[in-house]
Amino acid sequence: MDSRYDVVIVGGGASGIAAARTLAGSGLRTILLEAGSRLGGRAHTEVRDDLALDLGCGWLHSGDRNAWTGIAEAAGVEIDRRTPAWGQQYRNLGFSPQDQRAARDAFDHWLERMEQAPPSSDRASDALLPECEWNGHIAAMTGFISGVTPERISVADYLAYEDAATDCNWRLPRGYGTLVTANMPQDVAHRLATPVDRIALAADGVRLTTPAGDIDARTVILTVSTTVLSGDTIALPDALDPWRAAAAQLPLGRNEKLFLAVDGPSPFEPETQVLGKPGDPASASCYLLPFGWPVVECFLGGDGARQAEAEGADAAFARAIDDLVALFGADVRRSLRPVTASAWSADPRIGGAYSCALPGRADARTTLAQSFDDRIFFAGEATNPVDFSTAHGAHDSGVRAAREVLGVMGLATGTGPYS
Repeated sequence: MDSRYDVVIVGGGASGIAAARTLAGSGLRTILLEAGSRLGGRAHTEVRDDLALDLGCGWLHSGDRNAWTGIAEAAGVEIDRRTPAWGQQYRNLGFSPQDQRAARDAFDHWLERMEQAPPSSDRASDALLPECEWNGHIAAMTGFISGVTPERISVADYLAYEDAATDCNWRLPRGYGTLVTANMPQDVAHRLATPVDRIALAADGVRLTTPAGDIDARTVILTVSTTVLSGDTIALPDALDPWRAAAAQLPLGRNEKLFLAVDGPSPFEPETQVLGKPGDPASASCYLLPFGWPVVECFLGGDGARQAEAEGADAAFARAIDDLVALFGADVRRSLRPVTASAWSADPRIGGAYSCALPGRADARTTLAQSFDDRIFFAGEATNPVDFSTAHGAHDSGVRAAREVLGVMGLATGTGPYS
């Protein structure tokens, strides 16, 4: 590995790859360093029995304006544009139509209160009605959406995403992670299993310390998660303390996925969904036979993901199977088999799912997106003011940071082959 570059991109997730795509063809000596053994970051497709199981991002949220949609279309990658089965309890199992309406109304009214009369605390839980029996359901929903319960959600931050999002949520049968990693440009160097341990300011740029040796760069694009940025995984110069403080106000929530194989006949129907325990903040959302495949995708958010992290994958699989048995009957147990599970919170180079601003701290995203001294630039989903928590938000932030670098270098922006 050479020791001098114009640009070093730290992190090979969606934002790092988007930055690399933007810099490709610019003439700048660029390298991407990824601490892990693969590209993609929180976009990770694991192929089992020729089924593409997305352990990280799985939906093209706001698909009609999602940059990855255009990238997929340009590459001839199949996109499934069917409407998700979210919010429709299959056969009303364990969740009567009356209760479903009540739960949906409670969530909608909570959202209306935040929009029309936001609490001065900016704390989403302060918009809950204390006597509402569906507050646990609302907490389960925010766990899926934000990775945390309402006590830790900034109203302003939540509404910024809500206002920007569209109703188009599409999927990629061959995997979102597959799409992201396939789009690392071949003409930009990258190194896997090369963690950056220290970043220091030098007289003419930045010095990065890695196990493979030191690298000197004119500029650096940092795309690491807020958990990494605010922690001690990478030693950073004191001058970046304001950015570290901003990252601490944008902690990653907890979200995990479990996949169960369905062996043989089952009572499930393709493209349906159930909540395991509709009023429980730790409830799993189980997507049944996605694409008609013989699997169940169990999504855990907030309290449910935290419980899985504390107790381990075996206990999480057992709980998910118990929930499905409670809804479908004892015979279904014979059909279900654990396949694979994510562990985002346990990964020291990631440390969670996606960012959620703490109450009163939505402005931390703007702070985190600012560059330092035309030498260190920041990208990643947490730096996106409205599309945070998404792979397209990460993508757009990588493009933004790369264009800032091109501007500092005196080069035209948006002229590369992938811009």
